[in-house]
Amino acid sequence: MKPRMRPQDWYSVRRLYDEVTYICEPHIQEFYRCNIWHVRGRDRDMLIDSGMGVVSLREWVPLVTERELIAVASHTHFDHIGCHHEFECRAVHAAEADLLAKPTRENTLADPYVTDEIFDALPPEPYCSKCYAVKRAPATRILEDGDVIDLGDRQFEVIHTPGHSPGGIALYEKATEILFSGDILYDGPLIEDTYHSNASDYVASMERLLTLPVRVVHGGHFSSFSGERCRELITGWLDAKHKTI
Repeated sequence: MKPRMRPQDWYSVRRLYDEVTYICEPHIQEFYRCNIWHVRGRDRDMLIDSGMGVVSLREWVPLVTERELIAVASHTHFDHIGCHHEFECRAVHAAEADLLAKPTRENTLADPYVTDEIFDALPPEPYCSKCYAVKRAPATRILEDGDVIDLGDRQFEVIHTPGHSPGGIALYEKATEILFSGDILYDGPLIEDTYHSNASDYVASMERLLTLPVRVVHGGHFSSFSGERCRELITGWLDAKHKTI
């Protein structure tokens, strides 16, 4: 039987650079473990994704409660929006606003992925994988392609990146050339076959991301990587797709 963790040991927090902090749930196996990103701004902060929601983010990661904050969903799969209900300001692309407001085990992909097998150690009681469900968190801001999330001294452009899911977004800061890519792109096996994935949209999104001058990418899973690695990943992926056509 797998051990259960204490809530205070559930999250790991590591400050990076560019006022970006990495938050994760290290007891979830890497493939299923969402990267949670906290970005510091002059007037307010931004949280990109919020993990599974099996342990309160607000209670056990004080960083997310220090200042006014907007919680942005890169998309609405279970591993990315579990704690969104804990935040007053919540943003999501229009194409997935209904899922954030009315999540189910099916439409968030908790079925079939959420089982005890995705954990190295289980969340604290009374967590139960069969009972797990994302709590509803209706958006207070609906995002569209080209919108800007303004933190005062920092502006992040919303880039609609359908393919993995219809309302997937990336966030791009032109001044620093930072890209938060969500699940459309990370340095690991990409998921292209969910119930609402779209192959042609995925190609178009990748081609669009390839045009951006990017210095560093913080993805929805796995480690961050350089702009050079970003171009390698996208061109390799696109080349493989073109060979199958």
